[in-house]
Amino acid sequence: MDIKQFFIYLAVIAGSTYLIRVIPFMLVNRKLTNKYVRSFLYYIPYAVLAAMTVPAAFYATRSVISAVSGIVVAALVSLKFKSLMVVAVAACITVYVVELLI
Repeated sequence: MDIKQFFIYLAVIAGSTYLIRVIPFMLVNRKLTNKYVRSFLYYIPYAVLAAMTVPAAFYATRSVISAVSGIVVAALVSLKFKSLMVVAVAACITVYVVELLI
């Protein structure tokens, strides 16, 4: 890819990102009072984060088995209301042990 093509791609990505962020501000010029819309907008960041993170977690290791085991352990530890650091360390240790066993 040459430098000209790179800057064209960069401009398209920057423009689309900017429009996605600006259009809602242009369309809504007052505070949202509808409780259903507010509830929907409250959960969007969590849904986007999950949609980006979970698929990548399945392919972050050498084996899908170790990835699934790490995800399961992370989910179980997080259900015990542990901190993010505890969840991440437990998942990493699980993946490491399963990779050693495989």
